[in-house]
Amino acid sequence: MYSYIKGFITDLSPTNIVLENNNMGYKIYTPNSYSFELNKEYKVYLYNHIREDENSLYGFKTLEERDLFLKLIEVKGLGPKMGLLIIASGTINGIIDAINRENILYLKKFPKIGDKVARQIILDLKGKFKDVEISSNESDELVEVLKGLGYKNPDIIKILPKINKELSLENQIKEALKLMLK
Repeated sequence: MYSYIKGFITDLSPTNIVLENNNMGYKIYTPNSYSFELNKEYKVYLYNHIREDENSLYGFKTLEERDLFLKLIEVKGLGPKMGLLIIASGTINGIIDAINRENILYLKKFPKIGDKVARQIILDLKGKFKDVEISSNESDELVEVLKGLGYKNPDIIKILPKINKELSLENQIKEALKLMLK
């Protein structure tokens, strides 16, 4: 299995990017291809999906996205294309929170996810995200402070979306601590 590939984006389409590495262009399906910029270098984390009639690359900007994708495609009845749709339509923390809280309505908002698949996702994945790291696009300093105070990742993940990122770090910490005590 490939872990990642580093190169320049030479083409963008709604479902995929073309990343050039050593004069070879790799077609990589991504959750949001327009989050990449043409002619800019990226490190893209990969999953190689191989079947009898298919050999496709799926790429992600972060390890957290790829790890969530890999867990999603383990769910019975959920393939890589549906996994991409879920990641493209939601946030990592939101998806994990919905699974852990058994929020079927949140999961059903994703394209092609009905009641049966939403229940299967919860059945297969609930409780399997205790050790998932928090996405690096969140406030790193705030996360480190909260971890230093002894709070665990699942608790931090629950409150991060509720914190105003416009506030100073000190005020973000105060807001986080109030939320933790509720």
